[in-house]
Amino acid sequence: MKSSATDEVQGLYQKLLDAWNNRNARAMAELFIEDGESIGFDGSQSIGQDEIFSHLKPIFEHHPTAKYVSKVKGVHFLTSEIAILRAIAGMIPPGQLDINPKVNTHQTLVAVKSEGNWRIKLFQNTPAQFHGRPELVEQMTEELRELL
Repeated sequence: MKSSATDEVQGLYQKLLDAWNNRNARAMAELFIEDGESIGFDGSQSIGQDEIFSHLKPIFEHHPTAKYVSKVKGVHFLTSEIAILRAIAGMIPPGQLDINPKVNTHQTLVAVKSEGNWRIKLFQNTPAQFHGRPELVEQMTEELRELL
């Protein structure tokens, strides 16, 4: 049985993905603590809510972004107020119904509890390319497709 803290951290992660899927840069940025950090799929780094917002806003305004589908693989508590969530995610391009395996990712979220609320300290997307091991790309894609 999951603890309520685990549910809260997973809920925070889901809010982050929902904000992305809804193309809402402000909602995404506000999930981070003031000096939180986001490291994007392409390696771009944004530090602080204002910079995260400024980075995401033009992406949502000028690019048709794909929607995330994800699966939480684990939540580990370092303390009662610091947690690491690990997930895998795929993206469904606009107008399509299937995941694009070329942009599968491992996602890591470090959450901190401050004033009774869980917020994001760090969110990192790492491409899951599995160079030279196409069977691992397919395995991850199939695992994510089960969620569609």
